Amino acid sequence: MTSIDELILRSTNPFDNYRSVNFWDQQQATEPTVTSIHKDAIASIEAILEQVALDHRTRTVRLEGDPGSGKTFLLGRLKRNLNSKAFFAYIPPFPQSDEIWRHILRYTVNSLLEVPHQQQDSQLLLWLKSLSVFKQRSFGKGLRQNSVWDWLKSDRQRFIRNLKETYQRAPIYNADTFFSLLHDLTDPKLYPLACEWLKGDDLSEESLEQLGLRHSIESEEAAYEILANFGRISIATQPIVLCFDQLESIACLPDGSLNLQALFNANTRIHDENHNFLIIISIIINTWKQNEHRLEQSHKDRIDQHLSLRPITIKQAQSIWATRLFPLHNRAQYQPTSVIYPLKRQYLEAELPSGKTNPRNALLIGRDIFQQYKQWLAKESKGIFQPTYRPEQHKNERSELLATFKLNWVEELRKVQARITNIRQLSSPELIRMLQDALVALQVEGIETPFLTKTKYSSYSLGYQLPSQTGKLGVIWTEDLNMNSFFNVMNACQKKVQNQTDTILQLIRSEGVGKASNKGHKLYEKIFTGSAHCHLIPSLDSVHYLGTYHNLVKDAREGDLLVGSETVGLKGLQALIRESQILENCQLLQDLGIFVGQQAREDTKDLSNQEQDQASEDSQDELLSVKDYLLNLVQTNRLMGRQVLVQNLCSQFTQVQSSQAEQLIEQLFEEKQISILNPKEQLEAQLVCFVKTSS
Repeated sequence: MTSIDELILRSTNPFDNYRSVNFWDQQQATEPTVTSIHKDAIASIEAILEQVALDHRTRTVRLEGDPGSGKTFLLGRLKRNLNSKAFFAYIPPFPQSDEIWRHILRYTVNSLLEVPHQQQDSQLLLWLKSLSVFKQRSFGKGLRQNSVWDWLKSDRQRFIRNLKETYQRAPIYNADTFFSLLHDLTDPKLYPLACEWLKGDDLSEESLEQLGLRHSIESEEAAYEILANFGRISIATQPIVLCFDQLESIACLPDGSLNLQALFNANTRIHDENHNFLIIISIIINTWKQNEHRLEQSHKDRIDQHLSLRPITIKQAQSIWATRLFPLHNRAQYQPTSVIYPLKRQYLEAELPSGKTNPRNALLIGRDIFQQYKQWLAKESKGIFQPTYRPEQHKNERSELLATFKLNWVEELRKVQARITNIRQLSSPELIRMLQDALVALQVEGIETPFLTKTKYSSYSLGYQLPSQTGKLGVIWTEDLNMNSFFNVMNACQKKVQNQTDTILQLIRSEGVGKASNKGHKLYEKIFTGSAHCHLIPSLDSVHYLGTYHNLVKDAREGDLLVGSETVGLKGLQALIRESQILENCQLLQDLGIFVGQQAREDTKDLSNQEQDQASEDSQDELLSVKDYLLNLVQTNRLMGRQVLVQNLCSQFTQVQSSQAEQLIEQLFEEKQISILNPKEQLEAQLVCFVKTSS
């Protein structure tokens, strides 16, 4: 084993990666937690949840705190601690106020599809099996309670009939359809389709036929009623917890202010009309203060309790440090005398004269002092280490800030790639909002939302202008499978081009455009064949890029985006994304003509040659990305163990072998971008450091 100081020299900074996200993204994470932090808030919410479980009356909690106070992390703790007592749903910001019920339903069902820790079934199946109808013994002679589930699911009509009889006092919306969908959840072949219907996807005619249904959820009111059905029949089950987070990115009013009224309208309706829900609304303190006067008193009265996250103490900050340093200590030959070595309590006392801080600031202080200590060790300094960290004075060099941002991007991109495996996981309004964020960052002119007006598909569209184009460019993004819906979208497009002849439409769609005999297909051919209008087929990779940037935008708006030791706001993020040129790798943005000289791919090349050229190009780009990541990692850490560097590279890029990583290190060494302090030592003992250029 190795000494603790040798491990510190070789390690990455254990205080990096302090971003909390949608708690289902952390399903496999083992994030260190200090249980004493915000324990009063946890206890209060647990007590409220127990009340809901007893009397089934829906309640609302407003959870407020400053940026960095740990609101999103707290929601994750609640899910981890209480998932055995409730079903949890994480609801991200809604992009359109007039489609808020569709949004809430989509993400409630999406969350119910998640499998809780140490369970085999999804929350949705656990909820279904826990309904009172499956606990009754009166359905058949000799039936044991455990076999009621199998007995009922074996016969579709019997299943529907018994659910209708059991819940006849509950005002179930479209009872036959809803209970039929619940039965489909018991069939592994129909389960995916039933889930898509329940979350509001506009299914194809073929899929609807498989489910025995005539249409998908067609309106906001229908979306609300389906959501309400979950509460209406779940009196005998555990409560459903709806967690609303990152409200700085919800849809805005015409004056640019947040449309919190839309959210609290929804809260009031769930609160007053539905049973067995606990609603948690996580909000920044200043955001609440600035918008409270806009809300009607009747909606504020539906908040049963408000909890404010308090600052943490120096002792709690020490505990945060200890959780981050424990893995390093655990690998040392001899355990340090202090659980926060190489840090000390007096460092916190010097930085925090009030004795109070927030969790994120505690991590930032630890991060910078750890980095200083590492550099002090590398210089083989004599005497006693003294940190010089001052948060208000500290600024990363621009090159280091950019390098750190690129590392953050890769880590966030990996999470998005793991979560989004199909473009249709996202609704059209969400896809358009993601595209809009990217266009704003790239300083595209004349952005207009919506572009299509006076149609239910307005939220599927946006417009923009390019210097090279005289007219307006319109984008319509639809992945709806239903061909009737596709026809309606095409009809709206036709009206637009008839009324504005200088408009060029760009249809973004990865799904098919129907059979030649379909009315929608015929209209599609009329608009997009032999004209300036075009159909772009987006790749999943492009959606990953847009989704990654969109997530960072949400963090920036909340004041929660950290790059190194700096909190970066929205304008700072936009500057970084332009400077890094990361979005230039997004093929869809290239196809939209956003980057000068990069238009849509040519169709004139021989297809096989084009595919070969593209594969070779992709491979080359991937290698450059890996090399860039490696250099950024060394630059931000200044000094690292060679073996640790290889391990980090291979964990982020699973297709890269350790031998390839070693070759890239050698290349950077030959290019004099990095140096090896002790090249004569064995590889596991070698230290790699960044070479700062004079430029």
